[in-house]
Amino acid sequence: MPITMSKILENLASRRRRGRAASFSICCGWSWALVVFNLVLLAMFLVDGPVAAYTRQHRLELRSFGGIITDFGQSGWIIVASLLVCVEAYIAYRLAPSWRRRLQAAFVSHMALYIFLTVALSGVTANLLKRAIGRARPILYDQLGMLSFSSFSGSSRYESLPSGHATTIGAFMVAMALIAPPFRMVFLIMGLWLGFSRVIVGAHYPSDVIAGLALGAWFSLAIAILFSRHGLLFRQTEAGWPVLRRPVPLSFKPPSIADRGRKFRPAFASTISNRT
Repeated sequence: MPITMSKILENLASRRRRGRAASFSICCGWSWALVVFNLVLLAMFLVDGPVAAYTRQHRLELRSFGGIITDFGQSGWIIVASLLVCVEAYIAYRLAPSWRRRLQAAFVSHMALYIFLTVALSGVTANLLKRAIGRARPILYDQLGMLSFSSFSGSSRYESLPSGHATTIGAFMVAMALIAPPFRMVFLIMGLWLGFSRVIVGAHYPSDVIAGLALGAWFSLAIAILFSRHGLLFRQTEAGWPVLRRPVPLSFKPPSIADRGRKFRPAFASTISNRT
């Protein structure tokens, strides 16, 4: 049956009505900010000094490993890759021969757009905050200590809090945990290692990394809820958490092969029973 313009407008209107029920209480409550703020303060006064002194005086065995994995937190490659996937999915949507293929292409484009917005917006916010706060990096620990600040100094040496790499890692890993829930623990553990690699290489204090990871995770949740408000990619549970509207197929086995196997087994069983 052909889809008319009135039907499309009716579907969009119903989507907007459903989206109005979306709640931002999970990521807009003061409890989130209060817990993160206290974690950053505790790390700043109890952990940053000893860790900075130790890394300055001792050669960490993990430093070479940290140097390898820390560049994963650069946002450029994630932004470019997600943009390319979004453009290709849009082209596939325009050229798709059926509505099923179009829906699949739209689903992929929404995922790529979600990752792009999460990483890009969190990165811009982190860059503004670190320039405004102006905390000195651990490289200046011996001269200035761990509580030296110089807002808008124009020098990268005073752009330590929050960590931009950790913000990107927090945003990307939490976004992937929301997209692929069966692997959420893997993504969260990877996020911790990649985020704290900035401490291993001596580029940030632990409190900088905690603040960056929390900031990136907040953007992932907030944008996922915003998407659910417009009926894109996510929906909200009764508890307020965003979940995918439909699960991502994580199996690499083509469905046609599985279907053939299910169809073949009864026929093969009946053949064996007839022979016996």
